[in-house]
Amino acid sequence: MISLRAVEPEDLTLLYLWENDRSVWKVSNTFAPFSKFRLQRYIEESGDIREHGQLRMMIDSHNDGHTKTVGAVDLFDFDPVHQRAGIGILIASGEDRGQGFASEAIRLMINYSKNILFLHQIYCNIAASNIVSVKLFGKAGFKLTGNKRNWLKTAAGWEDELLLQLIL
Repeated sequence: MISLRAVEPEDLTLLYLWENDRSVWKVSNTFAPFSKFRLQRYIEESGDIREHGQLRMMIDSHNDGHTKTVGAVDLFDFDPVHQRAGIGILIASGEDRGQGFASEAIRLMINYSKNILFLHQIYCNIAASNIVSVKLFGKAGFKLTGNKRNWLKTAAGWEDELLLQLIL
């Protein structure tokens, strides 16, 4: 079982490790390390999605009376006029992937987006080579609606980026 919760000051060390993990930079469009100072300010200033245009929730796994933070799910590019936002997810450790945490977190964020934020749709952008994420969001009901050709520059050359949308 999992739950979503707000980012807390105690999450600083985890966020610092995750945001500076170069293996996930290519999916998050990160090009430089984050300082603890910058992340601490982010935690202090995060809150209302209507004010900042983004919202991060931590994903906690609950098992046998123990709680472990396994990742984060973000809403970003919040657009209150058109009632939409982008969504992204990270399950940080390889040992926690494939356990259903991401699927459940996306389901919870869909519910939150629809019933609390009253969004009309959420979308995600995924590198075409990221088959696991394409399948993950597809199973959650997202539909492939676009293909941005040669959108992402990688060490191996250019790669397409897929646009998936879910009408709530």
